[in-house]
Amino acid sequence: MPLDSELSVTVMGLGYIGLPTAAVIARTGAMVTGVDVTPSVVETINSGRVHIEEVDLDGLVSGVVARGSLKASLTVAAADVFVIAVPTPFTEDRQPDITFVLDAARAIAPVLKSGDTVILESTSPVGTTEQVRDLIARERPDLKLPGATRPGEQADLAIAYCPERVLPGRILVELIDNDRVIGGITPRCARKALAFYRRFVRGACVTTTARAAEMTKLTENAFRDVNIAFANELSLVADTLGVDVWEVIRLANRHPRVNILSPGPGVGGHCIAVDPWFLVAADPTNTPLIRTAREVNDGKTDHIIARAAAMIEAQDGPVACLGLAFKANIDDFRESPALKVAAALAARFGERVHVVEPYATTLPRAFDGTGARLIDIDTALETCGAMIVLVDHDIFRSVPLDERRGKAVLDTRGLWPDQS
Repeated sequence: MPLDSELSVTVMGLGYIGLPTAAVIARTGAMVTGVDVTPSVVETINSGRVHIEEVDLDGLVSGVVARGSLKASLTVAAADVFVIAVPTPFTEDRQPDITFVLDAARAIAPVLKSGDTVILESTSPVGTTEQVRDLIARERPDLKLPGATRPGEQADLAIAYCPERVLPGRILVELIDNDRVIGGITPRCARKALAFYRRFVRGACVTTTARAAEMTKLTENAFRDVNIAFANELSLVADTLGVDVWEVIRLANRHPRVNILSPGPGVGGHCIAVDPWFLVAADPTNTPLIRTAREVNDGKTDHIIARAAAMIEAQDGPVACLGLAFKANIDDFRESPALKVAAALAARFGERVHVVEPYATTLPRAFDGTGARLIDIDTALETCGAMIVLVDHDIFRSVPLDERRGKAVLDTRGLWPDQS
């Protein structure tokens, strides 16, 4: 593989993972082209700006674009390494949809050459990396593909899977510091991908098979989902029994071998709210726990909607929904239970619903036609007699009791334990 200054990399997809990844690679001196299907995204990046909110990303992108190490494009050009970082949603019947992954593989196929490395980073069902290999094999019968060569014959390409493991708000740090699991179609593929990641990753890089790496990513997020489901189910029981769930969890966690997570209005984000369904779809018979956890977490959102609606009906005047993001201090609304709650309330109560989301300049389309409006936290405190805490943004946490006193509050995040 060429030296950093000679290495050319194409990153397919310039979203929440693709753009930071492209920028981090470009910082090493490699020549990186980021490919996206949205013209406005390409234009924004080429002007040295960013279209997503992430700590320090704007400065990094501005620097590498100005230096000429990163450019964005609507079309794919030849490179030494291709990184696929496109979305993998699921369908209405909760089946994984890898259309974007296969489209990306199809787009790079014409420019592939012997010696290139193709790495899939998108969270994917087990076997997707092999599907990418098989698609390239059909598109490029002139190339020898890994896992399909005769004994003693080397493949022309290296194909591997390496999922991201980053937390929004810390993506640039965790892309470098977190351990990486690198799964190759063959051991040789894994080693070649390992050499690439070693250029910018300080964490441990562990090689395995592509299928094991794919399942590892799904397992990590299913594990988290199951544990959150326990906390959410516990909060439902506490509501029934009239007990403060936050106090119960705090006291239970004093046990040296207990670490209960915090409940919330559900589970959001593209990973935890989606990935467990990939395992369920792969083996419905042997995943009752994973399926139930997903149902508990989705059901918690419905429970919060019902409780919030009851509170609004018992009040006069406007009510403030605090937060739309799927987690604190970010602008990412993907699969956000907070957004689902607020949108459902807006559809029912119309202009009585005011939304406070410091990381949004306009309300998402889900609020179109409802009459709901976006306000700031100070306006909410001055004008709303009821408040529904849906996201634990720092700005909400900073509101003292004196400014909340006398208000009806539904706190789904345990943000204000002093609220009577």
